[in-house]
Amino acid sequence: MTITYQQIQDHLFKRVSIAPLVGFRIVFGLVLLYSTLRTWDKGWIKEFYIDPVYHFSFIRGLEPLSGNGMYIVFALLMLTAIGITIGLLYRVCTGLHLLLFTYVELLDKTLYLNHYYLVTLLLFWMLWVPAHHWFSIDSMLFTQIRSTVCSWWHIGVFKLQLSIVYFFAGLAKVNGDWLLRAQPLATWLPGLYELPIIGSWLHLKSVAFLFSWAGCLYDLTIWIFLWIKKTRPIAYVFVIGFHVMTAILFPRIGMFPYIMISSAIIFFSADWHQKVFNLLGAKFPSDNLDKTINPRRRKLITWFILCYLAFQIYLPLRYIQYPGNLFWNERGYRFSWRVMLMEKNGQTEFIVNDPKTNVRAEVDQDRYLTPFQKAQMRSQPDMILQFARHIGDNFTLMNGYAPEVYVKSRLSLNARRSQVFTDETVDVYSLKNPMHSNWIQPLTAE
Repeated sequence: MTITYQQIQDHLFKRVSIAPLVGFRIVFGLVLLYSTLRTWDKGWIKEFYIDPVYHFSFIRGLEPLSGNGMYIVFALLMLTAIGITIGLLYRVCTGLHLLLFTYVELLDKTLYLNHYYLVTLLLFWMLWVPAHHWFSIDSMLFTQIRSTVCSWWHIGVFKLQLSIVYFFAGLAKVNGDWLLRAQPLATWLPGLYELPIIGSWLHLKSVAFLFSWAGCLYDLTIWIFLWIKKTRPIAYVFVIGFHVMTAILFPRIGMFPYIMISSAIIFFSADWHQKVFNLLGAKFPSDNLDKTINPRRRKLITWFILCYLAFQIYLPLRYIQYPGNLFWNERGYRFSWRVMLMEKNGQTEFIVNDPKTNVRAEVDQDRYLTPFQKAQMRSQPDMILQFARHIGDNFTLMNGYAPEVYVKSRLSLNARRSQVFTDETVDVYSLKNPMHSNWIQPLTAE
């Protein structure tokens, strides 16, 4: 059966109940608030953004605010999360939260997690949908915006985004290390022997294989069962069970399990959401389902959504255009929903050579980096390059001429024997196009 462009457009703008969108707004806003409070309470603002003397920013020159600036940023994140939840100045709060959250996310690659990227995408779409048109302070203050219906795409875009996350997270697990070697779970699970009840079983290789295969099948299929009305309730039980287990086994994964559990309520029907709101005393009366939208605007929105979805499909697959092992060189790894797929261990050193005196010295990384930053940087080529440039720039600033910077690194990937990671004879500071140079040695260990 052929689906035409007109059919796609008509479906995107079909009028449906706004209840799922309003429910999503409230739950997502509460998660944003809890996440921000958690960061403040654990002292991570100081630890991650104030104490470090160097940050692996995604954008050159982007730095944390000085003084109490970062505390002000997180205070605003809390206030705007509350605004999103209760629907007060919704557009302003959503736009400001998106801006501030993205700023914080881009400050340091060390702290990159898939769920930060997901939150950014969800906030972007929250900015454009009318999630405040019912059961909100805005709809009480500005009665002209009140509506209990919206276009299908206002809800569907979140379902599609979450489906993409799950599918590509599962597709990424279809590899030899995960399915045939149960790595890196076979390395991680034995260290959790102190967990009650299940801890005594986690050293078994068969358990690692069970978790690996189950995780792959879950990610590849759960989104399908969430779309289907008959399987949705049991699927959501699996969503809760899977992500709670993940949170218990791997607490360093942060808020990701809770974001996925809360976000999945968008899949539930309007009737289900309306029953919940009825219990809260919020009725959803019938509304005019025949509201017209400017044809030109419909066309622009349709094409934007299609282009956005195409880009979201491209990003996880872009690694195909690069040679070499993805987990080794990490080209195309970020922003592709690859979760907990590799464990790298080893050592990375930086050697600075003064070309005038030919004096070589190893860089004391502790002068620049926290232990966590060192651990993250040692195996990620773009961060290694970034730090090498920082060291070289400091030398140039102090001496008036450029040094030579060499990287000596040996790593092990997913329990393989260790091997040389970088060509220590290459001056990485002088590379004009480093990501296309051969300073990263190919993976040979099996």
